[in-house]
Amino acid sequence: MCDLSSLFILEKELGRGQFGITYLCTELSTGVKYACKSISKRKLVSRTDIEDMRREIFILQHLTGQPNVVEFIGAYEDAQNIHLVMELCSGGELFDRIIAKGSYSERKAAKICRGIVNVVHVCHFMGVMHRDLKPENFLFESKDEDSDLKAIDFGLSVFIEEGKIYKEIVGSAYYVAPEVLRRNYGKEIDVWSAGVILYILLSGVPPFWADHPWLREDGEASDKPIDSAVQNRMKQFRAMNKLKKLALKVIAENLSEEEIKGLKQMFKNLDTDRSGTITYDELKTGLKKLGSKLSEAEVQQLMDAADVDKSGTIDYIEFIAATMHRHKLEKDEHLYKAFQYFDKDDSGYITRDELQQAMTKYGMGDEATISEIIDEVDIDKDGRINYDEFVAMMRKGGHL
Repeated sequence: MCDLSSLFILEKELGRGQFGITYLCTELSTGVKYACKSISKRKLVSRTDIEDMRREIFILQHLTGQPNVVEFIGAYEDAQNIHLVMELCSGGELFDRIIAKGSYSERKAAKICRGIVNVVHVCHFMGVMHRDLKPENFLFESKDEDSDLKAIDFGLSVFIEEGKIYKEIVGSAYYVAPEVLRRNYGKEIDVWSAGVILYILLSGVPPFWADHPWLREDGEASDKPIDSAVQNRMKQFRAMNKLKKLALKVIAENLSEEEIKGLKQMFKNLDTDRSGTITYDELKTGLKKLGSKLSEAEVQQLMDAADVDKSGTIDYIEFIAATMHRHKLEKDEHLYKAFQYFDKDDSGYITRDELQQAMTKYGMGDEATISEIIDEVDIDKDGRINYDEFVAMMRKGGHL
């Protein structure tokens, strides 16, 4: 594997997973933009970890060029990281596209599901079991209305061995098939996961569905818009993530100098007028100095993601929250500081009113959405949120 930096330049962070960080990157010779998943070698501690990494590369090479599968460009290595460069899918995640659209029909859901089922078919036909089919692992190729859906992550995939019974528990809670939990499974588990995604597309909640005439190209799927309750639940799903983002901002406020070394200097370098906030122009100029070739729209997206209070600028704390490594935010003492922020009267509980005030202040949804989130977080239904419930919310879904 050759060195990445001689061929590509890494730019903004696009996403962060359990095994690596995905960056936008540009090929120096052509100016074409790609996605680069960078895995720290420090995380590859055992022989098994290294074998898993090699297998992911082999599977990407094996499947590339197939419909509904991300195109693999190549694997590169430097002293710190292994880099996997892939086609950039700029159309956004599956659920996000649906929420932004406002209304979609069963026919649209059927088209999406055909793409997902095709990934299952391609994988199995080519001797691969995916093992982690979930909405987060599907992106639209472009922002076009009729853009293809692409599977982008094969980190848990394996080559199918004839007659072998698989025993490792892998996948994500909502989408995992029951036989995985019983440690006795085969490739059929991918079909279960595809079915769960379809059920969520139709109803806005888990869990499952069967194969069906509804899926067929000119089948029974209706042209009518899907019930708005589905969209409301998806809005709630997104608002919950915003609430977590606010809590991360609170945690960032309480980190020690030691924990944010380097980031402070980076903020100062971007904040050229020393105002204590980074404007759109400062961000654009600073990124350009670092060699970034982001478009104006992409810089604006970066601004919007970091600007939690929607003031139009990124303050120091917002910058730290957006750039801080997540493992430092996992510590109990940091989570407790965030809990105390919401618990204004120091009662040891966050009341409905306290959470509602914080969420309303930061524009995290309407009354109904806020109320539904509180109901979801309040596990023991005593009308208030204790520390354990708060931590469960923060860690749910692998965000921390």
